[in-house]
Amino acid sequence: MYIFSPKFNPIIFSIGPISAHWYGFMYFISFCFAIWYGKNCRIKNYTQWYKKKIEILLYSIFLGSCIGGRIGYILLYNFTYFSQNILHIFYTWEGGMSFHGGVIGAIITMLYFSLKYKKNILEISDFIVPLVPFGLGAGRLGNFINSELWGRVSPHFRYSMIFPNSQYQDLEIVKRCPNLKPILYKYGALPRHPSQLYEFFLEGIVLFLIIHYFSKKNRPIGSISGVFLFFYGIFRIFVEFFREPDPQIGLFNNMMTMGQILSIPMIIAGLIIFFQSFYKK
Repeated sequence: MYIFSPKFNPIIFSIGPISAHWYGFMYFISFCFAIWYGKNCRIKNYTQWYKKKIEILLYSIFLGSCIGGRIGYILLYNFTYFSQNILHIFYTWEGGMSFHGGVIGAIITMLYFSLKYKKNILEISDFIVPLVPFGLGAGRLGNFINSELWGRVSPHFRYSMIFPNSQYQDLEIVKRCPNLKPILYKYGALPRHPSQLYEFFLEGIVLFLIIHYFSKKNRPIGSISGVFLFFYGIFRIFVEFFREPDPQIGLFNNMMTMGQILSIPMIIAGLIIFFQSFYKK
């Protein structure tokens, strides 16, 4: 009745104590794609400055978003744990990144380039955001391979997946919902929405196509960034209804996840930036 998630090995290969993980490899692929796509598809509509600075710009934004994503996860999602396990802050191979924190890190980096080179920060962000959806999709594939960030329990959904890694949380759910106990005993884990694949499709493929199509023509400065913020926020809020809330946080007022709350300002900011860009034009 249900689909069993593939048993991927999260480690690609190991050489002595050094291991290459699929999740990290997804980040590497995303960065390579950003370099290629930026040079071949984005640079032609921009000035000579971007041709000279594209690599250092992307390196810096990638680093800024990684640092911001890690700090955002620590502060917003699991501060108590990391405050008691300081060294685990650096255990990035165990996962734990916040997209919203990564956005703040990227904005700070772009603000630095904006001030240093006297460029409009929205012009820089318009150049960058079409490169982002590929990385979002690749990251969600990494989550799927790692069998993490699964969706909510959905025993009545025909295409639910069994994620063996969810057993610990499933036991807690069965305590509250004893009627699910036979399913847990039969399959070893509760059936869940494959929300990683939902995010891969919406935030990776659909968002990429929207931004790519919209940015093919010359647009007012800031409009591309506004479209990205708006649609990412919409897609993230939608998918969060199927994604299992972080156990250490849960739902706010039994309704909203942290991801949904953080996405609301993105939607508002996206609308303001979008309409303001056309108003200025």
